Amino acid sequence: MARDRIGGVILAGGAARRMGGGDKGLMLLGGKPLLAHVQARLAPQVAALALSANGDAARFAAFGLPVIADPLPGSLGPLAGVLAGLNWAQAQGFEAIATAPVDTPFLPADLVERLLAAGRDGPSHAGTAERSHHTLALWPVSLRDPLMRALQRGQRRLGAFAADHASTPALFEEEAPFANINTPADLAEAQHRLRPRA
Repeated sequence: MARDRIGGVILAGGAARRMGGGDKGLMLLGGKPLLAHVQARLAPQVAALALSANGDAARFAAFGLPVIADPLPGSLGPLAGVLAGLNWAQAQGFEAIATAPVDTPFLPADLVERLLAAGRDGPSHAGTAERSHHTLALWPVSLRDPLMRALQRGQRRLGAFAADHASTPALFEEEAPFANINTPADLAEAQHRLRPRA
């Protein structure tokens, strides 16, 4: 599958409760919103980017991304964001989407390349010796209908859906690029990581 057949979807549907609420993607890291960091990392790896988020899309207007809302009612978690992304990708004529959460500002520059190599024509996800990262994944558009049915049956766990569809891990040596920012302490640690680059 060629890069020009892959869309990128940034998952930004979480409530950021451990950060005190609000839009995590708009929180600043090194003077830039978290969303801007992820956008800069993922955009060169895909043909086009979209943002999966609910609510007023105007709050993200400065990023120049199409904002796609969950297609089903209720708080269904990141699986609903993946479904929104697959719907968008199908309309755009893409064969797959690469997803990344909005709170992973250090994601690898070769993420999509390695996901492609691992998955061939099926789903794949980033993994390390420590854990699997199913939100950093490649999802073929052919999974759109099975995902819709899974959500309608009550499936909510991204990892379980990935396992049901034989998602292949793309193995990375380090856990650090996949660090996500869930708490103020995580944000402070990320600020510290940026300082040597300044």
